[in-house]
Amino acid sequence: MKISFVVPTRNSARTLAACLGSLRTQTHPDVEVLVVDNKSTDATVAIGERFADQVLQWGPERSAQRNHGTKCSTGDVVVFIDSDMVMEPHLAAEIAEKFAAEPGVGALVIPERSFGDGFLAQCRRLEKSLYVGDAAVESPRAFRRELIEELGGWNEDLTAAEDWDLADRTREVATIGRVETYIWHDEGHIKLRATFAKKRYYGRWIDQYVSMHADSSTKFTRTALLNKPGRLLRHPVLTAGLVTLKATEAAGLLLGVRDSRAANAR
Repeated sequence: MKISFVVPTRNSARTLAACLGSLRTQTHPDVEVLVVDNKSTDATVAIGERFADQVLQWGPERSAQRNHGTKCSTGDVVVFIDSDMVMEPHLAAEIAEKFAAEPGVGALVIPERSFGDGFLAQCRRLEKSLYVGDAAVESPRAFRRELIEELGGWNEDLTAAEDWDLADRTREVATIGRVETYIWHDEGHIKLRATFAKKRYYGRWIDQYVSMHADSSTKFTRTALLNKPGRLLRHPVLTAGLVTLKATEAAGLLLGVRDSRAANAR
């Protein structure tokens, strides 16, 4: 079973070598790696050319990049990876084993943990650990080719919540399984100002996603953060930092939603 990994990029030089290097050292014998770049101005393309089977140019955003990567890939399974993620070496092998053993499963969730520099990255690491196994938050990344094609791929009108949208559509037509091997997300050095700006940008698409999925409220309430109070109580300082981080993100999203509504009202 051939596994194609599609990695959208834009100025991803800081993390891309680690990401692609982890894909090139997979234990599964039949792995294809595609980088789909969107006009990077740093060393992203050069790094991609060192590691990937194909380096493509496409845009304007990551949903379109992923769809183009799917079109150009040749694997029986397509796995969508972000450029700041590092894969454990047995990931592709476990994906192939799961799909072979469970023919009724059309997509797989890959659990995620994070790492990074500084206090807020440690807060994020605590947060991500609470989400493992929470179906309201986790979304599938590995798809049988026939399923992702049947779904029509990623919604190119969404640049935020596009993973939840695809997960919602997948659940309507297929069974979603999961693997035990982790993806490790490189958070880098988290800064509140940059986090706020990023969430404000993503907030433009939140209204659109909510209007498309009436049952989407659990995606934003993050009940998983309250379902394991013992873990939060064991880390009171990190929990306090996490509260600050989530409040900053919420403020950015709300302002982004307001910006979108104001623009649409003109």
